[in-house]
Amino acid sequence: MGLVVSRGDGLAPDLAGGALYAALVQLLVLVVAPSARTEVAAATALGTCLAVELAQLTPVPAAVVAAWPPAAYVLGSTFVATDLLAYAAGVAAVTAGDVLLRPRPRAAGG
Repeated sequence: MGLVVSRGDGLAPDLAGGALYAALVQLLVLVVAPSARTEVAAATALGTCLAVELAQLTPVPAAVVAAWPPAAYVLGSTFVATDLLAYAAGVAAVTAGDVLLRPRPRAAGG
C-alpha cells in the first residue's frame, strides 16, 4: 500500500506515505520486541522516523542512495517538515491499535 501511495502527487499521498512508513516502523518494533510497553514502542518508532528524516539534512542518505538506489525507500531523499506530522499520525494510529488489541493482564485471584 505504501508503494502505491508513494506514486501519487501532492500533499495527501506524501502524508499518507509518511504515516504508513511510521506505522511499519512501529509494527517492526513490536515484532522484534513483542513485550515492549506501548509507549516504549511508540517512542522508539517515532524517534527512528525523526532520526531518518533529520538525517536527510545531511549528505549521508543521498550518498547511500547513490550507491544503492533501493535504500531510498528506507532513507528517503529530501527533508520535508510535514513528514514529521505524518510520522506522529502513523505512530498514533498503531499505538491506538496496540492499546485496544493488546491483551490485558488479569487481576490476581479473580
